[in-house]
Formats: sequence, C-alpha cells, structure tokens
Amino acid sequence: MSTASAAQHVETVTDEMLASLGGRLVGQKEIRMELPFGGVLHIDRPLPFVLLYRRPSRGDDPGTESFIRGEASYISASGSPKFRPDLVRLFDVLAGSLARLYGACLVIEIFSCAPDTAAAGEGAVPPSFTLFASHRCPPTAALDALARSLRSVRIHRRPATVSVRLDGGTKARVPRPLVGAVESQKLHVYTIGLGISPVYRHPRTGELYPLVLRSLQRGLSRAFRRSFFEFSHSMTTYRPLHYHVLGRTAVRKQVLEIDRELVGISRSFDLVLHATPVNIEKSWAVFRRSKFESMPELYYRPLAVDPDHLKRQLFRIPLDRVEDSTLAFLFRQKRREIDRQLSMLLDRGKRTFLYGSLQLYGPVDPELLDAARYLLHRLSPRRHDESSRDLISARDLETRAHEELDVYRSVLPGMGAGVEIRDDILGLLVSKGTLYIGKDTRVARSRMEALIEHEVGTHILTWVNGSCQPFLQLSCGFAGYEELQEGLAVLAEYFAGGLSGTRMRLLAGRVVAAESLVNGATFVDVWRQLNREYGFNQRTAFTIAIRIFRAGGLTKDAIYLRGLLALLGYLKKGGELLPLLVGKIGLEHVPLVRELMFRKVVSPPPLHPRYMLRSDFEQKLNALQSGVAPIDLVTGVR
Repeated sequence: MSTASAAQHVETVTDEMLASLGGRLVGQKEIRMELPFGGVLHIDRPLPFVLLYRRPSRGDDPGTESFIRGEASYISASGSPKFRPDLVRLFDVLAGSLARLYGACLVIEIFSCAPDTAAAGEGAVPPSFTLFASHRCPPTAALDALARSLRSVRIHRRPATVSVRLDGGTKARVPRPLVGAVESQKLHVYTIGLGISPVYRHPRTGELYPLVLRSLQRGLSRAFRRSFFEFSHSMTTYRPLHYHVLGRTAVRKQVLEIDRELVGISRSFDLVLHATPVNIEKSWAVFRRSKFESMPELYYRPLAVDPDHLKRQLFRIPLDRVEDSTLAFLFRQKRREIDRQLSMLLDRGKRTFLYGSLQLYGPVDPELLDAARYLLHRLSPRRHDESSRDLISARDLETRAHEELDVYRSVLPGMGAGVEIRDDILGLLVSKGTLYIGKDTRVARSRMEALIEHEVGTHILTWVNGSCQPFLQLSCGFAGYEELQEGLAVLAEYFAGGLSGTRMRLLAGRVVAAESLVNGATFVDVWRQLNREYGFNQRTAFTIAIRIFRAGGLTKDAIYLRGLLALLGYLKKGGELLPLLVGKIGLEHVPLVRELMFRKVVSPPPLHPRYMLRSDFEQKLNALQSGVAPIDLVTGVR
C-alpha cells in the first residue's frame, strides 16, 4: 500500500490491507488508507498513540471529527454496527503493532457529549470535557496531563470545566470500546475516552461556530500532544524531546499549494513601494518655496494590479482544507493581512488609508510615546547632529552592499538577492530580496556598516533564510512581521557599533509624528513640531513628515521603535536571537516557529548575521539579556 490513498470506494478491510498495514508500521512508513463508509486511517509516522473518532450511526455530529484531522496519527471511521468487525480487526493490528514497537500504545477516542441543559442556550457557553478511563489500570500520567491541559482551554475568556471518571464508561453514554479491558491489558493498549461538549455548534440547528471550532482545535491539539508526551515517557520506550515533536512532520501537497497561492498574491504588489511618492525631491523644493506653509502635492506609481480582482482570488483559496491547526492559523492571519493591504491600495490618497494603516500597524500607545519623548529629550539635537560629517554616496553604499552579499553567497551559493539604485526611492528600501537605494541618498560614513547590517544583515538575510524553507511565507513574511523585522534591524545597527544618537532621535521623531497625525495634526503642524519643538533640521523634519503623511497617512514608521522595545523585552526574558532569523516572523510567531522546528517542518536558519562574528557580540548580547533601555544602546550617552 502506498502512502497515497487506496481505492476511493472501499467496501471492506481485506487481509491484504491488514498485512500491508502491519508491514508499513514495522518499516516506520507513512500510511494513508481509505476505510469503508468514508473513513480514513492516517499515520504520519508510527508513534505509540492514535486518536480515534467514530461517526454516530444515527444523526449528525458536525465539527467533532475536525479535532483529530490535524494530528500525526488518527482513525476517522464510521460508527455503523456493520463496520465494527472490520474496525476491530484493523484496530487490533494497528494498536497491537504500535504496542509491540514501543512497549505500549495509548488511544484517545473523542466524541461529543450532550451539554448540560442549563448551559445549552443561545449564548456562548464555556467548553466542557469529560475524561473516561478504566479504573483497573488507568494511564495516570497521560490522563493527568490531558486533564491539566484541557483546563487551560478558554472560549470567549471562559475557562473549560474538566471531569474525570474512572469507571470504564460503563455507567455513561460513551462509545463501546473496540477492545475489552482484559484484552487491553494483555496488549498493553490503554484507552482514554474524551467527551466534548459541542459548544462549537448551535444546540438545535447544528450550525457550526467557526471561530469557536478553530479555538478548540488549537487547544485540543496541544492537550493531545502533552498527554502523548507524558504517556511516552512514563509507559513506553519512546523518548520525545518535546511535546511538539509529536505533531505532524509531513506537509501535504495541498498545503504547499495554498501557501504558494497566498504568497503569489502577496508578492504581486508592494504596499510600501506603492505608498511612496515618486516626486519627493520636487516636493521638498515646492515646500521650501511656500516658506514651509503648505503641504506639496504628492504623486505615486500607477497600480499594476487590480485590488478587487486579487481579493476575489484571495478568498477563493480553500484554507478550510488545511487540517494542521498551526498552519491554518498562520494562513488565516496572512489572508486577513493581505485583504487589509489591498483595501489600503484602493484607498491610497484618501483619509480612509489612515484607518487601514491603524488596523495594519496599530496605534501609538502611551508607553511608546513616552519612550519616544524621553529619547528626544535626552538626546540633544546639536550633540548628535551628523549633517556635517564625512558623507558617502548611493554608489558607495551600493558597492559595500554587493561586497556583503558576496560574503553570504560564499556560504549559500546561488543566493538570490540584489542591489539597485533608483531615482524614485527615498533613502533605502528592501523589497523581495532587493535593496533599493535612492540615487540622492547621502549618509555619514560612520553609519555605513550599521546600515549594511540593517538592510543586508537583517532584511535580506531573513528573506534568504525564509526562501530556504518549504513555506514561502517565511520569505514573504508572516502577518505583522514588520515590527520584529525593524526591531531586529535597529538592533543589528547596535551590534555593528553604529547605532547613533541621531538615528535614535529619528526613530523617536517618527513616533511623535505618527501620534500627531492620528490626532488630526496637519502636515505643516507636524513639520513645525519636529523642527521647532524637537530640533530636527528643516530637511529631516520634512522627510519624517512625508513618510508619515504619504498616501493619506502611513503609521508604519512608528513600529521601528516599538519593535526595538518589544525585542529588548523579549531578550530580557531569556528569548533567543537565532529563532528570530529563520524568516520574516513576528514575536507572537516564535512559539509556533519553535513547534514547526520541533516537528521538522521548518529547518534552522542557514545564514547568520555577520555581526555575530564580532569580538564584542557576546558581551553586548549578555548586556541586552540583563535588561537595558533604548537610551543605553546609543554610543557616547551618559
């Protein structure tokens, strides 16, 4: 039997199927077998456990089967009495083989239990779970881990209730066990029944509540794996390093196709590039001629895509077919983000563009605003003015960036990345692995290495690392990845020894400008605030204001300082740096990426930033882990 599905319409379980099943289990091979009456046996790889779900022979049970579909080992079968003899034979071979391989096997059978009549109303009710196990020889460690984990499940902020019954289910309405108690002990097969109150559907019509169902899927998935982990260590010869190891390792072709479709739409446009004016230099001249009294008119690139058409494509992608709850969560997040970005393209140049920006990048919270004001107060504009220092041109930056990319190519030959000078770019910008440099860009020579680490050692490096993974989203970016990306990039400047007071003031100035924009300030108001109140020179104040007001109001620039603050907090709590470089992710994705790495779905990053080779890297990292404020990262302060 191949790993692909067997015949589409299976009428019975044959001796040949059972023999093939036993052989593939001993050979540690993947199994995907169609069963009679629409059932499926799925074994990602042989492990000392299996989930079981039997559809009721009478009536519907919508939603319940989905709780096992994303796991590494499960049987989804008909509960019809006609199929029971075949299912018992199949179960004997499966559970018996797994028990012989590992010394014991755990079966968790899930089913829906009727909720309490008092709770089964129209409103949201808390989840309820009932665990059933034999009182003769229960798998205590697994049972305790399952109950403990289920108690942490919450729906609408209401905690789950969990009860345990060690009566073998004889007094409760539970599915009849496939193997009797005596035979189970003989085979070293242990069974836990898990009754789930169907709060994920309407109590009368059976209509599903999709958001509740998804939340339960993720909570149950964690609970299953923690229970299997404890069972493995307490009753088998198998010793997994982490409960995440017990998730799926094989990624179905359909999931990879969905990933490609999402990324294809995301890569078909660049929101920031399309929101960046093409007439910035002329606008500066116009603004000066107006004696800084009126905002110049801004012009943008024509859209080469139809946002409405892309939205139709986006919502035709069948995300409901992704069984893996972790991947489904990431894909849904990305779809929501792309949808918002496309709406912003349609609103470019309108006031409503700002509302989309706030949805995408969030507002300026009081803590962030206080941090920005503190930096502007502490860092004197005169002391940290770099305008008169030795400057380098766009060509110099281009040459240095190519040199840096060549170093990385010596580690990863064939790496796709590039550098391009353009006359319609303000400063530096990385898009899809290419560093774009504005032709009029001039920066202090002392800042060159910091900029290279920011753009090449962070933005391009994470793009390349993500491109080496099976999921294209890691190069394109998980939803909300920019905040961590910019925080990492600013921290890279610190490791490179080039995070200056001027740079930190610039990041802080962007925050106060974004806050003023959201509160209704005009372009001229913001320019005056930056120039007269905070001491930025006229051109720098103009550049900050243009970046904030472009396309109708883009608050993205506030995430640089916010990302740095979040990253410093993460490191202080003991967070590691390397997992953040696997691709373009957010801090909220770190636990999910760790899970995928344990499951060998995602690999460690092949490229490490060159600042990690610096002699003072460990010393600086230790300082960050002990806890520092942004002001402590600036050289020459105190």
